[in-house]
Amino acid sequence: MSNYEVGNIVEGKVTGIKPFGAFVALDEKKQGLVHISEVAHGFVKDINDVLKVGDEVKVKIMNVEEESGKISLSIRATQEAPERPARPANKPRPQAAGGARKPQAQKQQQQGFNTLEDKLKEWLKQSNEIQADLNKRAKK
Repeated sequence: MSNYEVGNIVEGKVTGIKPFGAFVALDEKKQGLVHISEVAHGFVKDINDVLKVGDEVKVKIMNVEEESGKISLSIRATQEAPERPARPANKPRPQAAGGARKPQAQKQQQQGFNTLEDKLKEWLKQSNEIQADLNKRAKK
């Protein structure tokens, strides 16, 4: 069992495939499981697209349960992670008709997230301003 310590990288042969992962024989007596999430760096929808029974694979021992003898393996831990593409720059937000941004949208963008209490105060202020303007017009 000393050969099968956590962190060791060993060669094995795929002996069985299930929807959740692949069983890999490490020798005549020991085998472990490569969970589907440990097969490749990208998302694997169907493990059969990546592995077949009989494939020779290099695996890293991730965990060994002493009591049960279960061995958790990883193929992706033996592979270099692919380089992530640079994130695209944020796209500008759509503008209002006429090419100008709405003042309210611009104000929100500068302030960031507002609490409901802040928004309520803002709406009451706007409402009072509109009401005052309507009252002025009614007196004329």
